[in-house]
Amino acid sequence: MRFYSGFSLKNEQHFFDVYTNHSDYTVCGFSYGAIKAFRHVKEQLELQKRVDTLQLFSPAFFQTKEEKFKKIQLLGYRKDRDLYLNEFLKSCFLPYPKKSVEQEEDSVEELEELLYFQWDKQELKNLAKKGVKIEVYLGGKDTIIDVEGAREFFLEVSTVTYIKNANHFLQTTDVTH
Repeated sequence: MRFYSGFSLKNEQHFFDVYTNHSDYTVCGFSYGAIKAFRHVKEQLELQKRVDTLQLFSPAFFQTKEEKFKKIQLLGYRKDRDLYLNEFLKSCFLPYPKKSVEQEEDSVEELEELLYFQWDKQELKNLAKKGVKIEVYLGGKDTIIDVEGAREFFLEVSTVTYIKNANHFLQTTDVTH
């Protein structure tokens, strides 16, 4: 199993253990990491490599958000990166208390990429045609992405698991993991 981390994060895969398929032929990604996982699967298939499952945990889905929202995010990051990331991580865990996560170097270019990334239904359908099972996991209380927009979009091309009381990290309680 290969796991791609969310924006500015590392080693957070334990949050998703309950959902993760640990097969050698599974690729997983959380939030921004879902974009990287998707691209990795496309590359692997082009190289004739085997991938059975693509798991997208709270995939970064901002294509339904207005330009103004995206510009405000970038402005906030550029103005005070540390404050922005602290507020962002707090929001990821809402409505539950923030948990400890490891952070990685990040850049405004990565934030821009995740905000402006456009998921393509046809590309996802092509993966499915090549035998890749696509699983998407969404939290009903996620305050980061457009959950309903993502749910509607991904239902056509994947199995969507909707966890009613879960946040962006797919946590449903304030119990520490």
